[in-house]
Amino acid sequence: MNDIGDYVGTDIQIAWLPNLDDLMKGYARNFRPGIGGPPVNVALAIEVASIDHISEANMEYTMTVFLRQSWRDKRLSYNHTNKTLGLDSRFVDKLWLPDTFIVNAKSAWFHDVTVENKLIRLQPDGVILYSIRITSTVACDMDLTKYPMDEQECMLDLESYGYSSEDIVYYWSESQEQIHGLDKLELSQFTITSYKFTTDMMNFKSAGQFPRLSLHFHLRRNRGVYIIQSYVPSILLVAMSWVSFWISQSAVPARVSLGITTVLTMTTLMVSARSSLPRASAIKALDVYFWICYVFVFAALVEYAFAHFNADYARKQKTKIKERKPNTESLMKNGKQAMVLFSVSVTGVNPGLAISNRQHRTQRINTGPHGTGEVEKGKTERKQQSNLEKKRGLKSIFKPIDTDTIDIYARVVFPAAFAAVNVIYWIAYTM
Repeated sequence: MNDIGDYVGTDIQIAWLPNLDDLMKGYARNFRPGIGGPPVNVALAIEVASIDHISEANMEYTMTVFLRQSWRDKRLSYNHTNKTLGLDSRFVDKLWLPDTFIVNAKSAWFHDVTVENKLIRLQPDGVILYSIRITSTVACDMDLTKYPMDEQECMLDLESYGYSSEDIVYYWSESQEQIHGLDKLELSQFTITSYKFTTDMMNFKSAGQFPRLSLHFHLRRNRGVYIIQSYVPSILLVAMSWVSFWISQSAVPARVSLGITTVLTMTTLMVSARSSLPRASAIKALDVYFWICYVFVFAALVEYAFAHFNADYARKQKTKIKERKPNTESLMKNGKQAMVLFSVSVTGVNPGLAISNRQHRTQRINTGPHGTGEVEKGKTERKQQSNLEKKRGLKSIFKPIDTDTIDIYARVVFPAAFAAVNVIYWIAYTM
């Protein structure tokens, strides 16, 4: 036969093919094989086709797998040939199948292009191999405390929905020593470092014990994209805020605009980075770094405000000193003139002298024989002197610092402090 059309309209009979109609006589697909006896042993194997998307915001991942299940159904055994039959996917609807489901799946679907992606193979001893292609969105609880230096562990849990351990027992296939296709996967944000298979028995008070097979795979986040998109821009913004330390104090618009621009840009970067993350209460490593940078940027703006305040205070003090000098000079001139007039009046006979002598005697009478007036005057002078010393001490403590000195210190302190904080940060979150 050289043409497919030669098969059409012909009744082909192959001697070694079993009669499926005879095999299916009396077959009850609603009952498991060996009902009433020991449980059915179902071997599972998984081949990963792709991991399409891992979402931190929804804490889920999407995976496409080939799920292969194998069990023995003696009702379908045949002995007149030792060849394995590959059957059409439509034959699946006539067979009993394990009710396997993905426990932590949010959604799942079968592929049906160009036909349903199902495979059935029947061996002479009644062993059935059933393979299906499934794409499922699976929940994955993530600990984002160290994000983006985090490592996550996601699971794929398989379990029987209706059959307990008395009816069905799951185990990983002997050929499932490794997951085929997983070592070839390349993910955009993660690297699969390891995986393992586990078998558990889940206890439910109302339904009994159910066997569960789990695939655990460990993911390590690729940090390169975050270093380029988040860390490097933050470091550059902090360094940009230090440029103001080299700008003159008199250039108020330049320094203020630079400080406000860096603060607002840092705020925008923080908001945009958090938009792809869940609104969780946990503080992430990226949040900590953003706040470190935000504090340094804001501190640079506060530094200029402090320096400007000191400069303004120093100008006011200089103005006061200049205003006091003319007053003291005029007082000294008036004092000299009064002394000259007094000396002239003493040389002649002047009634003012008698008045001054009388006032002097009156002052002596009022003070008494022990000079209490002079003592009180001395106490008052000492109090005034102590108050002046206290004021001078406070002024010396709160003496304004030179604005250039503040900028010189800031040029050294800010980079050194930022470098020290970075060392502590990277050691804490990468070790």
